[in-house]
Amino acid sequence: MKIQPRTNPQDIYATLKSMINSLELVPGSRVTESQLADYFSVSRTPVRAALQRLENEQLLTVKPKQGCFIRNLDLTEISSYYDVRVTLENMVLGEINKFRDKTGLEQLMGQWNPDKLKFGKTVTDKLQQAEEDFHSQLSELSRNAALARYIADINQKIRCVRLLGWPDQKSVTDTYREHYRICELLVAGDLPAAQEEMTTHIRKSQDNANKITLNQLFNNRNTIKFD
Repeated sequence: MKIQPRTNPQDIYATLKSMINSLELVPGSRVTESQLADYFSVSRTPVRAALQRLENEQLLTVKPKQGCFIRNLDLTEISSYYDVRVTLENMVLGEINKFRDKTGLEQLMGQWNPDKLKFGKTVTDKLQQAEEDFHSQLSELSRNAALARYIADINQKIRCVRLLGWPDQKSVTDTYREHYRICELLVAGDLPAAQEEMTTHIRKSQDNANKITLNQLFNNRNTIKFD
């Protein structure tokens, strides 16, 4: 199945990176420049440029005359990204505390008010996207562009397990409460308590992710297959 033509190597790169991280392209599988060029309805030149960038990021390996091989999935490595995420997210809170953008924080509090359940009370794509957006929005409030980029990169790397890390209804209500509480503590200027809440929030997600198996991941993902 082809998609709308994307001649810009940046667009092709971004799409392929998302497909790799979401497991649409199966880890360890082989694809060729010709297959991808046909899929994107473009020449091989922009595809080749995108693949070179992905190889530099170790998301795939290009083997001459054989094709491209998608990076294998390492759940231990993904768990280690959560460890990095704890540090980065708490750095974000520290930066936010310097500027105390109460308006931005109060807007986030309003979105995650546990009494209103703005994004719904069950696990949906909308709620999962909103949860990821919350952390992106916090990183933007830090006014530190480098931190925001690192947070976005980590989120992309863990997305495939993060989307399955909502085991029950309690995890939904806990997410609302924890997001709200983090912002509330920052508004009050209590950075240590906000960082403690953030650490607990991320570690709970990590614990759930650590329980996920490879079979669960593949059974829950839509994959792209090339003829």
